[in-house]
Amino acid sequence: MSGFAYVVRVTIEDAAVRASFAAWLADRHVADVCAAGALDAEIVAIDGAPSIEVRYRFASRDAFAAYERDHAPRLRADGIAALGGAQASFARSTGDVIPWRRS
Repeated sequence: MSGFAYVVRVTIEDAAVRASFAAWLADRHVADVCAAGALDAEIVAIDGAPSIEVRYRFASRDAFAAYERDHAPRLRADGIAALGGAQASFARSTGDVIPWRRS
């Protein structure tokens, strides 16, 4: 599997808000990002931290750039609205996916 990775880590101290936000990610947001260009995604609740990480894969850096230009502002605003005013911090990272083969 190759392509381009986009990782968003959201830290939300309030456990109830974090659970609600995770449900919103799973029920709506991840599908919206995939409809806007991501090939697939996974949601990971980070052990020992009040964080959720969403790992998206795009076909290429150009596909991600198109997503950022055409869709990300609206979808990020949806995320802020889903928090309902609760405190959260976001950390984003990107990079090329390095293919590997099982030996």
